[in-house]
Amino acid sequence: MENNYLKEESFIRAKKRVKAIKGFYVHLIVFIIVNIFISGVIIFGLTQSGYDLVDTFSNFGVYSTWFFWGIGMFFHWLGVFGFKSIGFGSGWEERKIKELMDKEDEKRKNFK
Repeated sequence: MENNYLKEESFIRAKKRVKAIKGFYVHLIVFIIVNIFISGVIIFGLTQSGYDLVDTFSNFGVYSTWFFWGIGMFFHWLGVFGFKSIGFGSGWEERKIKELMDKEDEKRKNFK
């Protein structure tokens, strides 16, 4: 009975994790599409106002939404994947050693 409870709890946590990851990727896709559109409108407006291409692409307005929304994207990424995804959290060396040993064992099994 306790085993079923632990499996169900593990399933619920995994489901929440998948939902958070999916939400991040949806946010990323929306970020890219909307910012391409906004930048395109700004570039079009500036070129119609008489700016040349060098001045248009050096205008901060073209990149401002990418920059500020990008800060928000970074924090969303950090909230979903955490500092562990940066790499060197607690126990990183032990996990990496175990991972490499498991890969080596798998290679040996496949070789035989």
